[in-house]
Amino acid sequence: MSGSILRRPFRYTFFNATLILIAVNAAIFLLTSLSSRLEALLAMNVVMVVRYHCFWQPVSYMFTHANFQHILFNMLGLFFFGFPVERTVGSREFLLFYFVCGIVDGLLSFALYYVLGYYRVFLLGASGVVYALLLAYAVIFPRSRIFLFGLIPLPAPLLVALYAAIEFFSQFSAGNTAHFTHLMGFAVAWLYLYVRMGLHPLKIWKNAWRGF
Repeated sequence: MSGSILRRPFRYTFFNATLILIAVNAAIFLLTSLSSRLEALLAMNVVMVVRYHCFWQPVSYMFTHANFQHILFNMLGLFFFGFPVERTVGSREFLLFYFVCGIVDGLLSFALYYVLGYYRVFLLGASGVVYALLLAYAVIFPRSRIFLFGLIPLPAPLLVALYAAIEFFSQFSAGNTAHFTHLMGFAVAWLYLYVRMGLHPLKIWKNAWRGF
């Protein structure tokens, strides 16, 4: 019974949720550019959540960005991967995927920061969700080719594997805890696609590989 509830589909609708999310991110970026205090309230930080009860931060962190370059690349990823995914699964499923992946990713990152004592770290940005969307794109369009740096055509599943490897090794070499958030974006998206939509990424990619 629980499995059928989890996999109960939404009625298909499309209302450009991707563009709405980009607009919200842009608006919040403009506001936080005018107030560093607002950025601190919206980005996720262990002390702010535990001591000052900023319980909205596991949601608001993914709409907050550090600078123009940060939001530019995240919004480009959201547009190029989010739009085709939304077109395929519908806006409601897309929004559920977006917020489940973003919130769970934030909570897992919060737990890591809390356990490791990273109390001065502020987590912000939609990168984790963009990584989740990249994986969803590679599963839904497994034979799609993405041009790395605009020059090198790579099959979407191969790009996922490449980014996963880079983030995994960077986590240990660079000491930047945001790499964990990116990896969890992949992991949470993988579980969502399997549990909610019944999609098996490895099986899909294995079948698609024969067509390359």
